[in-house]
Amino acid sequence: MNTSSATDPTDGLRDISNEVDLLSRMIATPSFSRDEGRTADIIYEYLACHGAEPQRHVNNIWALSPGFDPSRPTLMLNSHHDTVRPAASYTRDPFMPSVEEGSLYGLGSNDAGASAVSLISVFLELRESSLPFNLLLAVTAEEEVGGENGMRAFLPMLAGRGIKVDCAIVGEPTGMQPAVGERGLVVLDCVTPGVTGHAARGEGINAIYRAMEDIELLRTYEFPSVSQVLGPVSLNVTQINAGWQHNAIPDECRWVTDIRTTDAQSNEEVVSLLRSRVRWSTLTPRSTRVRASVIEESHPLVQTVIGLGLTPFVSPTTSDMSLMLGFPSLKIGPGQSSRSHSADEYICLNEIAEAIDMYGSIIKNLQLTKD
Repeated sequence: MNTSSATDPTDGLRDISNEVDLLSRMIATPSFSRDEGRTADIIYEYLACHGAEPQRHVNNIWALSPGFDPSRPTLMLNSHHDTVRPAASYTRDPFMPSVEEGSLYGLGSNDAGASAVSLISVFLELRESSLPFNLLLAVTAEEEVGGENGMRAFLPMLAGRGIKVDCAIVGEPTGMQPAVGERGLVVLDCVTPGVTGHAARGEGINAIYRAMEDIELLRTYEFPSVSQVLGPVSLNVTQINAGWQHNAIPDECRWVTDIRTTDAQSNEEVVSLLRSRVRWSTLTPRSTRVRASVIEESHPLVQTVIGLGLTPFVSPTTSDMSLMLGFPSLKIGPGQSSRSHSADEYICLNEIAEAIDMYGSIIKNLQLTKD
């Protein structure tokens, strides 16, 4: 890896050579979702070599601050180490980390390797500090696919060990501004029946026309409640397919609807309301597990980041926040979401240094009490 300019952009900031080295090793090790075993090995080894006592559940690596006390609240520091597959338009080797003009290039550098190494760094720095709460570091797997062996497996494992998370910082690229909410997601596979016939004689019942009628009913539907934080539910028909030849009336029309849900209705309620709206079609959700997430402005995490001069916003992207049911979470991390899943992904080195300092300030200023 070329590191000749690795220190230039962080002059006057903290030394991040260890973090850059760790992130470079992660970039050089393919870690596609459901195949993250080797990066899990790297993170486990790194934590162990730096005095932590890491534990592993599948490919989720985690550690507790010393003297963990269940009578105190617990703050989870979470990010993920899996990546998507590289875009076809990459002009660089996605697995060859390279530092150029103050930026580290490579797959997963921005989403979410920089957040992961920054949270690892601040956990190691503060794990033995006299904080009024426990720290739990969790660098998890399968975030990009919402897989069964990522956060879905990790949280039940913690509960089985009697470890209760009270709130979480989720490391994702947000420009180090705090996301206080993100929409949920429901994808509906919709099927509209018709009756086939010869087009020349006008026979049959056209499934496309029926689908158009139901699509219009959904497009103009106004949900009974609107989220004060996330606004209205967003609904868009994004795919449609029907017919097999020009002279036959189609007897089936298949279409897909993308719905970005809010905390005003549950995902199941959204599906039920839309099903009651259509006349002809069957609506089948692929999943209802990706739920909207909102943290109240009065929560100590939000008040702390506001006190540090940061500006809360609603994130347009989803993350494992949607799986953190039962406790509030705040999404914040170095980098920009616009770089995620894009060709020639990169992170600026100064973003990592600044993130470590900001994470540290949030934790040191946070006042948590046990519910």
